[in-house]
This record gives sequence, C-alpha cells and structure tokens, in this order.
Amino acid sequence: MNQRTIVKPKQGKVFHQDNIYCFYNDAAIKNFSDKMLDSQYWQDLDAISGTAQGRGTTWFIQYNQQDWVLRHYYRGGMIGKVNKDKYLFHSLDSTRAAREYQLLDHLNQLSLPAPKPIAYRVTRSGPFYQADLITEKIADAEDLVALLSKQSLPDDLWQQIGSTIRAFHNHGIYHHDLNAHNILLDKHNKVWIIDFDRGEQRSISESWQQSNLSRLLRSFKKEQRKLNPFNWHNSNWSAVMSGYQLADKT
Repeated sequence: MNQRTIVKPKQGKVFHQDNIYCFYNDAAIKNFSDKMLDSQYWQDLDAISGTAQGRGTTWFIQYNQQDWVLRHYYRGGMIGKVNKDKYLFHSLDSTRAAREYQLLDHLNQLSLPAPKPIAYRVTRSGPFYQADLITEKIADAEDLVALLSKQSLPDDLWQQIGSTIRAFHNHGIYHHDLNAHNILLDKHNKVWIIDFDRGEQRSISESWQQSNLSRLLRSFKKEQRKLNPFNWHNSNWSAVMSGYQLADKT
C-alpha cells in the first residue's frame, strides 16, 4: 500500500517568524497574520458565526465576505487524555496541517468536492508542534447525521453519496475517518466530503477502499444506536453501494 507524493500547492505564500511556520492562500487572504489561526483573534473581531463540538471546538468565521472553518488539531484515543494537542516534529511537510492542506489543494485541482484550503499554522516547542488549519466553509450544507435526525433521504441521494465516494477512490484518495459526520449535502443536494486529517493518496487497492466503506457503515449503525429519531435503514446502504458500484470506474 504505497502512498503517492502530493505536489505542493502552486499558489500560496510562506510565513515564518521565530517558532511559527504558516502557509496561506494569498488569493483568499491579502493581509495575513499568523494570529488568524487563533480563535481569539476572530472573537475579538466579532467574526465568529458559529461553532461545532467534536474532539475540540470548530470555529466558523466570516471574513471579507468569505466563510471559513478554523480547526485546531487534537489527539484522540488514550494518548489524547495525557497529550491533548502536541505532536512530534520531524519536518514541516510531514506535519498534520501541512499534509491536510496539500491534500485538499490536490483534491481541488482534481475537481473533487472537498473544501478549499485557506491557511495552516505550525507552532514548534522543542521537539513538538501544535497545528491549526483554516478551510473554506461549504455553503448551505449539513452533515448526514444532522439531516438524518430530521428526515429520510431518497434512494437517488444515497446513490449519489456512493458515486461520490467512488470518485475519490478512483483517484486513490484514502479518507482516514470516513463517517456520517464527514459527508455533507448542500442546498443543491451536492455531496461533499470533509476532514481529511491523516488522509492521503494511495495506490488503488480494494483492501483500503473496502475499509473506508466499512468504517462509514459502522458510523451509520453507531449513530442509529445513539439517536432517536435517526432515519437510517439497511436498504439505504444497498443504495449507497449501488451508486458506488455503478459509478464510472475509469
């Protein structure tokens, strides 16, 4: 299972000061400051339009007629209980933030439905680093968990979800945590996939592709046990797989 090299973004600028390293899309940000990767900066400007809770707080920002998402990288599992957000530094390109930014840029070059990357920040402290990422917010979109808590979805949308996943897989795009929270539908019923932390481009293999699909199926069943109502049925998965299998495999 070989990871393919992702080419660095062609457009963007580097910011480096002391122990802080940033890369940002200069078409989206004209007057960049590394403080833009800090939620307090936006709170002081009264530019926070909302938040979402997961492993940490995700911040929704309105800036210069743009809508962004700011996320700090937090560790999960047992390690996260003792080390909340510090990672061992090897190189800038190997940091979680740089890798996700580069992958998102690559996905947009492939015209795949994923958020556009705006900026990332890596802050070093001795042998460790902390990281933050800003991406473009998908307009007028909700994740599948929120939608299924209110309504059921028709078969054609489930099939579209399957064909969208297939489009990523056809390009060798591995999503580390493909779940119902990371698949969005916008007001035009377009399917988007978000949160590519630890994602990568791999040599195409049925093994990891099936692993992605199995993880997604487990997430639907998990949410079904937790939530009531949650409009999910086994027949919906059949429609997902129908869309996945019928999608263009070229």
